Amino acid sequence: MSFMEKWDKAFDSRDRDALSELLDDDFVFVRHQSGSEMTKEEMLNMWTSDGPKPDVNNLRIIYENEDILVTHRFIDFPSGDKEAVMGVMLLKNGKGIRMETGATPMPS
Repeated sequence: MSFMEKWDKAFDSRDRDALSELLDDDFVFVRHQSGSEMTKEEMLNMWTSDGPKPDVNNLRIIYENEDILVTHRFIDFPSGDKEAVMGVMLLKNGKGIRMETGATPMPS
C-alpha cells in the first residue's frame, strides 16, 4: 500500500494511532495563511477531533515517490467555505516530515 493510501485511510477514519505512525516525531506543518508552524501533536489533535469534518472531493495525486507526496483536492468546510488545496508532504524513511499547503478560495 502506498503512503497516500495509508494516509487517506487513516485521515478519513480519524485514526490517531495510524496517523501518528505515518508522521515523524519531528513533523512540522506550515500554515499557508501565516507561515507559522504546527507540531505533530498539534496536527494530530486537529485532524482527529470529534468536531465537524470537512468534505474532501476530487482528490488527485499529482506526484508520489519515497521522498515527496503532492496532492490536489477540493475541500468543503462545515462553515460553508470552499477551497482548492494543493498539499506537499516531504517524506523520510516512509514517514511525513514536513507538510505545507496552498489554498485558493472557491465560490460557494
